[in-house]
Amino acid sequence: MTMRRFFCRVLSAAIVASALPTVALAAPQASSLIIATGSVTGVYYPAGGAVCRLINKTTGPLKLRCSVQATSGSIYNLQALRAHKVNLAVVQSDAQMAALKGQGEFVPAGADSELRSLFGLYAEPLTIVARQDANIQQLDDLPGKRVDIGNPGSGDRSTMDILMRSQAWDLKTFSEISELKGAERAQALCDNKIDAFVYVVGHPSGTIKEASSSCDISLVEISGVGVDKLLSAHPEYSKTVIPGRLYRGADQDIPSFGVSATLVTTSQLPEDIAYQLVKAVFDNFEQFKRLHPAFSQLNKQQMVSQGLSAPLHPGAKRYFIEAGLLK
Repeated sequence: MTMRRFFCRVLSAAIVASALPTVALAAPQASSLIIATGSVTGVYYPAGGAVCRLINKTTGPLKLRCSVQATSGSIYNLQALRAHKVNLAVVQSDAQMAALKGQGEFVPAGADSELRSLFGLYAEPLTIVARQDANIQQLDDLPGKRVDIGNPGSGDRSTMDILMRSQAWDLKTFSEISELKGAERAQALCDNKIDAFVYVVGHPSGTIKEASSSCDISLVEISGVGVDKLLSAHPEYSKTVIPGRLYRGADQDIPSFGVSATLVTTSQLPEDIAYQLVKAVFDNFEQFKRLHPAFSQLNKQQMVSQGLSAPLHPGAKRYFIEAGLLK
């Protein structure tokens, strides 16, 4: 499926969210579900739209209605979820763990005892996209360059902060830094305003496709002693590769590390609603896999376990036991 055809299908289910603000949301009604996602050009937004598409299409006793909310990313999503501004969120698995334990960005608020998992989604490698003429092939080539390190409140930024610490870098390592939103990065790269940007994202990504179709790019190899040190200290991350031939000018598999995208909620979501939501996706699993290229390799068993630091919501657990995915 082409990205153009995909967005036409998913945005029809998600379009209602485009008018919603990213802050100061009214608390949603339990049967009117809002999924906090990410930039409209990233994968979280259409992923949330795909989940909503199946929820809205499925006839159930609770008459659930679902819409997506474009946001700045995982950190914001978890904060909004805790504040009951949304009732569902797509988040990185490392951010999920940090919120659960009250670590990193969540130290001021403390551990979130209400956080609950619904299911895992797809792998998300840390991806560094560079202008080809910037001559950035590996991590050691980044110092002294103009680098977008991700916008505050995003999983991109939190992962980049951890990588910078493992590399013994700080903001002065780069000649210039920026903190652009996901939708702004491709144009900034191709307008020669930055040399590279970081993105924790499932592949293929609309933003990276946009960049590769507008200018010559390279995907940066993310490996080495600093990365090994990071992986040893942070078990929520694991080695992965970005497949080749997904983007123009990026024909080879690129080593990296990453997390998983996950769908989470809180203990306040009624059990029957969580059950019907999960059932809508898993009972229509083959259709779900066709709703985005990043879903093509999904495996039900992995979705029940990968990246789920927070306890399973009782409604999700009930469905998984009935479906034979859990004992």
